Amino acid sequence: MVEVRLSAVRVDLQSSTPVLLLTEAEGLGRTLPVFVGAPEATSIALAIQGIEPPRPLTHDLAVDIMESIESRLERVVITELRSATYFAELHIRHRGEMVTVSSRPSDAIALAVRVRCPIFVSDELMDSEGLFVAFDMEDGDDSVSGENAEEVVGQFREFLDTVKPEDFGNSS
Repeated sequence: MVEVRLSAVRVDLQSSTPVLLLTEAEGLGRTLPVFVGAPEATSIALAIQGIEPPRPLTHDLAVDIMESIESRLERVVITELRSATYFAELHIRHRGEMVTVSSRPSDAIALAVRVRCPIFVSDELMDSEGLFVAFDMEDGDDSVSGENAEEVVGQFREFLDTVKPEDFGNSS
């Protein structure tokens, strides 16, 4: 497995679809682009920015449930790409045992950013789908944090104003 970091949350200009860029933490610097739905992208951007909504979002609720049953999300793994759909797993420690739960990558990453657990991509998937991406570095560091996260939230608000339900497949 290859450990990755969420290096950016963007809106693809051609499709107007949110995309998460998962970049190798070490190694060659390959990036796995994962297209996600607008609600999940917004949830991820809010968590990165540390904004707590007045009522918990679904991902916040899932974290609260895990905590209430004394479970901990230890890592997420993006496992494969099948028929243009990515698959992921949640690796949860519960009562000393590791439990693996199937997940959409967007939900897995939304949980990972909330609990600050590592994100991994299978070697085979990174080898077949990983890209070398040139980031626009005019604002300095392109990682998702601080002022950059505010920009991401603004991009998604603008995106949400124009998106229609039929714009989404089930790629996440």
